Amino acid sequence: MTELIVKGVLGYLLGSIVGSLLVGRLRGGVDIRRLGSGNAGATNALRTQSKLFAFWVLLIDIGKGWVATGLLARARIPEIAPAPAEWGAWAVAVCGIAVMVGHIYPVWHGFRGGKGVATVVGAVLGASPVLFIPMLVVWLLAVIVFGFVGLASILGAVTFVVAAGASGASPRMPIFTFAVVSALLIAFTHRTNITRMLAGTEPRARRLWLLGAARSRS
Repeated sequence: MTELIVKGVLGYLLGSIVGSLLVGRLRGGVDIRRLGSGNAGATNALRTQSKLFAFWVLLIDIGKGWVATGLLARARIPEIAPAPAEWGAWAVAVCGIAVMVGHIYPVWHGFRGGKGVATVVGAVLGASPVLFIPMLVVWLLAVIVFGFVGLASILGAVTFVVAAGASGASPRMPIFTFAVVSALLIAFTHRTNITRMLAGTEPRARRLWLLGAARSRS
């Protein structure tokens, strides 16, 4: 049990290293939470900064998710006795959830972080790469059909739940629990996007909204 607690704390601290705020400090103190949508994520970084800036943000946020579930969850911590097998199986879920919470509520940045999409992508890749494939497919289809990145992110997270529940991964319950909590967190962080979509004021990703572009040309 101690091992899971320690890994959870380390995962949270890792998640608190928010890519956009780190890159912003290195670029002279840019805080994208004060620009554009106010979100400390790659999408807002792309809209308000540059492609290179957004690339590094995305790389850092995906990378820390992968490190949390792919490395930290499976690592031996010196001076800490390994958890029993039935508890050790939950390390991936604990680290995955912790790194997401850290990204959303980063201790290093006044508990104001991003929405967690890139971080959960990295965490899924570290936990079970095969589960990322249906998430990506649904995300792409949703953006093409509806044009809303936020909606696509929510549907991708829900797909993670379905894929985790239907997969033959063992042990199933830790991954499924991670998927459910991830989907709830993604839905929560996108609550303002949902409100704007219902009000008809949410901007669309015009370059990806292929069906909308096709209609506008017809």
